[in-house]
Amino acid sequence: ILSAQCTDVRVNQVTKTLYKKLRTAKDFAQISVSDLEEIIRPTGFFRNKAKNIKACCRALVEKHDGNVPDDMEALLRLPGVGRKTANVILGSAFGIPGIVVDTHVKRLSQRIGLTKESDPVKIELDLMAMIPKKDWIDFSHQMIWHGRRLCTARKPKCPACPLRELCDHGRQSA
Repeated sequence: ILSAQCTDVRVNQVTKTLYKKLRTAKDFAQISVSDLEEIIRPTGFFRNKAKNIKACCRALVEKHDGNVPDDMEALLRLPGVGRKTANVILGSAFGIPGIVVDTHVKRLSQRIGLTKESDPVKIELDLMAMIPKKDWIDFSHQMIWHGRRLCTARKPKCPACPLRELCDHGRQSA
């Protein structure tokens, strides 16, 4: 929820303070929205994020005994949780395969011709159809890494990219 429209660097700075004060879903459910807003302010959109985090944690406490569910449908019913967040949780916490479509995966998938879609759910479906299920988690991590390090939105590092021959952008800059 914190990572929406925010860099990992900023999220990691905020979570250091956040997790010193709040350790459990119950802790998050009990903190005042204004106190939570103050802690997460640097992530941007902090009012909406604080509201969603608090509501999500309240639902975790009330409906799941404070535990994070391990299925997509239950995760998607939590406030502030969409498919991207649900797939991250399922893969990272439970080892359950899913393809995470964030801004990097979307951009890279479009540039190298894995999809013509712009809707993240449709991109996810396209990728699921071509990538073996056993590779979905690793594929997501590799695509995100590649998108952050090489295939950036502005000034991609095409000469250093091993995928440049697959990519219209890379071929044009070669």
